[in-house]
Amino acid sequence: MNPFQFSTVPHLIADSGATAQLGAIIKERFPQVRTALVVTDAGFLRTGLLAGPIANLRHHGIAVHTYSEVVADPPEAVVLDAVARARATEADLIIGFGGGSSMDVAKLIAVLAASDQPIAEIYGIGNVRGARLPLVQIPTTAGTGSEVTNIAIVTTGATTKTGVVAAQLYADLAILDASLTLGLPPLVTAATAIDAMVHAIEATTSRHKKNLLSDSLAKQALQLLSHNLLLVCKHGDNLDARQAMLVGACLAGQAFSNAPVAAVHALAYPVGGIFHVPHGLSNALVLPHVLRFNLSHATAQYAELAAIVAPHASGSEEARANALIVAMQQIASQSGISTRLSEVGIGEADLDGLADAAMLQTRLLGNNPRTVSWHDARAIYAAAL
Repeated sequence: MNPFQFSTVPHLIADSGATAQLGAIIKERFPQVRTALVVTDAGFLRTGLLAGPIANLRHHGIAVHTYSEVVADPPEAVVLDAVARARATEADLIIGFGGGSSMDVAKLIAVLAASDQPIAEIYGIGNVRGARLPLVQIPTTAGTGSEVTNIAIVTTGATTKTGVVAAQLYADLAILDASLTLGLPPLVTAATAIDAMVHAIEATTSRHKKNLLSDSLAKQALQLLSHNLLLVCKHGDNLDARQAMLVGACLAGQAFSNAPVAAVHALAYPVGGIFHVPHGLSNALVLPHVLRFNLSHATAQYAELAAIVAPHASGSEEARANALIVAMQQIASQSGISTRLSEVGIGEADLDGLADAAMLQTRLLGNNPRTVSWHDARAIYAAAL
């Protein structure tokens, strides 16, 4: 057995309805906290679902301020604005409440608000200096797994995305409360869930750091996600199924935080950055075509995953690996999300630019089981068109 390391958040609560007692939970774990900054987006704030948790925080003597200007694919300007809000309110606890963007911004506030380190210095791997403010993450979608990862993504140019990877980005506490996901539309539910499934699939084939623990988590994540995704799309009020999805996305997050994602994400980032396609959908659009490209180098792993996602698949290892690809295409189609790049406004003339942008994602491409050239990337985009 190869030696490996595994890291994740120290505390996790998976309990539908837990955030109704958020103040009590925070006071028990962080008795010294006086002021919390809740980080979210305007859309989630409008749902009214924050009212109860915020009231409970105040009931337990915690002052609460809200930063709700987070946008999808948050740019540096939003991060810096949020950091300024944390400093102005003298927040001593940061609570990320939302999808991946809100939780990523919360991570960056926690490491920058009490630091003099410029944001430009923390991009890359292991460049964050010092400690951070206490951090709690509460996902409102079953997708990114950001509540248990040590990664934050920032839009650093007109279309480019840059990652911050550091141990300090692991939260102190993650809370999985499916009651917060009940209002998600079916298409958002599906796209975010497929994003989580991509995390699990790519973790099992990550070139450098995959291990027994990440593999086990990824497989359990796929089990929960694949068995509940279409059910939740049809019956959005099924709380048990939604809780299973949240746990599945969390397990996938733990897997890929330790065995990093690869070419699916590398090719999805330009789709999102240039054409403003939501991250989960960007992943879903390129997924089957990257899997097919990787097939020669990941047949055994894909065949193992097929036993979970396509349990009736039989035949040779290659046949079962192909069944995984077909099953993922069927899940996307049956969920109703877009399945072709052309459906989100991308045409033949855009493919060279997408391939150029994808090749800049060297951190991700280095994890792929098969080396991806510029021509390979363009061919994958062309297949997805």
